[in-house]
Parts: sequence; C-alpha cells; structure tokens
Amino acid sequence: IKERLSFIYENQDIEPIWESIKERIVKTKTKSLKQRKQNWDEKDLVLITYGDQFYEKKEPTLDTFKKIFDQYLADKFEIVHLLPFYPYSSDDGFSVIDYKKVNPILGNWEQIESLSKSARIMFDDVCNHISARSDWFKEYLNGNPEYQNFFVEMDPTIDLSAVTRPRALPLLTKFTLKNGEEKHIWTTFSEDQIDLNFSSPQVLLKMIDVLLFYLEQGAEYIRLDAIGFMWKEVGTTCIHHEKTHEIVKLFRDVVEEAAKGTVLITETNVPHKDNVAYFGNGTD
Repeated sequence: IKERLSFIYENQDIEPIWESIKERIVKTKTKSLKQRKQNWDEKDLVLITYGDQFYEKKEPTLDTFKKIFDQYLADKFEIVHLLPFYPYSSDDGFSVIDYKKVNPILGNWEQIESLSKSARIMFDDVCNHISARSDWFKEYLNGNPEYQNFFVEMDPTIDLSAVTRPRALPLLTKFTLKNGEEKHIWTTFSEDQIDLNFSSPQVLLKMIDVLLFYLEQGAEYIRLDAIGFMWKEVGTTCIHHEKTHEIVKLFRDVVEEAAKGTVLITETNVPHKDNVAYFGNGTD
C-alpha cells in the first residue's frame, strides 16, 4: 500500500496518508463481518436490480423486494447487485448525494442487512463523482477550506480536446462560490455530477472510508462505477490513466487486508481503438 501511495503521490510525504489508511483498516477488522466466499463458481448468478422495483403502500420498497426475492428468486440467484440505493439527484441514482445513507423510499441500513441474510450483496461505489447537491460540494461552494481541493478546478481556456468523453455534454461547468468567485469545475458526466479530485490525498482517504463502510454494511461484492475516468491530467485522454490503475490496485489491497475475499468489479469503458489494441482486431 505504501508503494502504491508513493507512486500516486510522488514527491509527497505519504506517511500520514498511510497511517490514516492503516487506522481505518483496523476499524473495519474489529467489526463482525460476514464470511466471504472465496473465488467464483457456477453458482454465482447475479440478479442486477434497483431496490424500488416492487411497491406496497407504506412499506419500504426493499422489504417488498425481499418478499418477492425470498418467494420466487432465492433458489435461482446467489448474489443480488443493488444498483445505487443512496439518496440521489439525477442519472437514475448515479449522482449520489450521500454515500452513507439509504434512499428513505427504499428503507435504511436495516433493510440492507435483512436482504443480506437471503443473498450475498453487491453495492455500487460511485467513486468518480458526487452530486452537486451533496454536502461535500455545498461546503466547497461555501468556501470551507476542508473541501477546497475536493474537486477539479480548470481554466476553461486550456485545451482539453484530448479528453475521452462518455457523453456529448460540456466537460466543465461554471459554478459561483459563496464569495462571488466563479470557478469552472470538471464534470465528466453532467453538470450535476461533480468529479472528485483524487490528486488530493484527502479525497482518497474519504473514498477509502466509504469503501470500507460498505464492507461493514454487508457488501461482499463492490462495483466501482466510472472508475476509468478517475485521474485527470491535462494533455492526456484522462481514461485508464496509470494512476487510476494504481488506485484500483490500492483499493484491492485495502479490502483484501480488511475483509479477505471481498470481490471488486470495475466498470471498464474502453474506447473502440483501445479495444482493438488490447484484444486484437478479429483477424489474428
């Protein structure tokens, strides 16, 4: 882990970062976590679903989902991948307002725990960006120094034409701070989805905290959403950057130390030309 930190944060003192990570891992290891199944096999069929597919009046939707799952699906699916079930502001849940809360329509962490008794659970970790309505971004706009480096400020005159774009939307969005200052902020997916600045060690520590919190809440599998876009460097495509790969390996090391057997799955969106480069062009 220390070697990876040195690679990611070259020329910085990584000892305090390492000490914080170590303390956070120890905290998770003191919890009574579910035993992880080691390795994959033919029984690992995954049901991918939102948590609000079934409704009953005045019932949390996850309670209703569990009734349906237990009666009709439990003998068919070993794993349930719950798509983002956190409070959100847009993009079908992928603009997360609070990583550590459950959307009240679905229920709360008790409903997640109850479902985890019927199936092994996969969470989404939307680690590239956070909602413009999140407390983190609000504190940034308010000028709170703790959040000053949480987001990527960029001069709009800089040439960013090399950046790989997943959507035909502006890469930068203009926001006005509480003091009246205007800033252009990196928003890969939409003006409501503010990219996190992983060049700040504090952001890395926050997201490791979220990752380990998910393990503590019963996640045995975690999907890292939009992970390929995580590191920004002007003049590059900003996708699948070598430091992004190192952060993914770091996440892997952290969860393996905290709860051996936890599975991390990355959403890997590779441009077509890279697909050809990686996997051949079909004529080999």
